[in-house]
Amino acid sequence: MANLSVKYLGLELKNPIIIGASNIVDNIDNLKRLEDAGASAIVYKSLFEEQIQLESLQLDENLREYENRSAEMTSLFPSIEHAGADEHLEKLRKAKANVKIPIIASLNALQKDTWIEYSKLIAETGVDAIELNLYATPKDADKDCKSIVNEQLDIIANVKKMINIPISVKLSPFYSNVLNIVSRMYDEGADGFVLFNRLYQPDIDVDKEVLHFPYHLSNEEDNRLPLRFAGLLYDNFRGYVCSNTGIFTGKDVIKMLLAGADCTQVVSTLYKNGIGHITEMIKEIETWMDTKGYKEINDFKGRVSRKNLKDPYAYRRAQYVDIIMKSDEIFKKYPLR
Repeated sequence: MANLSVKYLGLELKNPIIIGASNIVDNIDNLKRLEDAGASAIVYKSLFEEQIQLESLQLDENLREYENRSAEMTSLFPSIEHAGADEHLEKLRKAKANVKIPIIASLNALQKDTWIEYSKLIAETGVDAIELNLYATPKDADKDCKSIVNEQLDIIANVKKMINIPISVKLSPFYSNVLNIVSRMYDEGADGFVLFNRLYQPDIDVDKEVLHFPYHLSNEEDNRLPLRFAGLLYDNFRGYVCSNTGIFTGKDVIKMLLAGADCTQVVSTLYKNGIGHITEMIKEIETWMDTKGYKEINDFKGRVSRKNLKDPYAYRRAQYVDIIMKSDEIFKKYPLR
């Protein structure tokens, strides 16, 4: 029987399939089902500082709505403070207590101080690691790229100083040089990287003339970008790489491992195929390994990375040029009408 065990963020995992952060995991019964189906670790639903701020503002507005309606009664309600992150932290404790596999927290903060504050609170819950979701939406044309990157590097360095559990960074795909930013973030203390954060972009309803944010699941074509960078990063630094987005089958997991990833995260395939699909994915990996004669994942991990391919142009722009030069092939599959 093939040995599917891998190491990620220094954690020993029984296989390379990690459950990514989503609403699926915000339920103890689902956590247990995911563990029973074979998941090796679970990234718990993200703590969003923006949501905490919004809820706090709404609570304050509701409490003050009827103030100063009469001279005898300036306030209708007692002074109450929003609980902040307490509810989320309690959910993390319960998640950790109810499953045996590693629980990785996910954090989306806004300011340097709150990244540190929430990271410390999360670490105290007993989770096994923290995934930092660093992403900046440009709002000021005068703010240069260097200052944004330096702020993120500073956040990583300061969080690492304050906690004693591993941290990963869930990367945006929009850096000018992903290889450089990974190397610099690793030097500041990031233990691993998730490639890439699936960012929900706005759409426009042309009938109502308003912005809206449709919820779109990933598809298998989306795994090309994380595959490319897993192949480029393999053996380029000492940190861990976890491929994310567009991973639906055991074969998709195998592709990422061949490129050089240490493991994968899945979410969309669970929505489409159910929690039990994890078991099928694991069986598919085991069958493939047995057929190939591989005893463990390290026997083939990185075999199709840039480092281990003889083609000097592998994973580079020359691939694009080659495809363009063979563009007649597309007409055979999709003849014009």
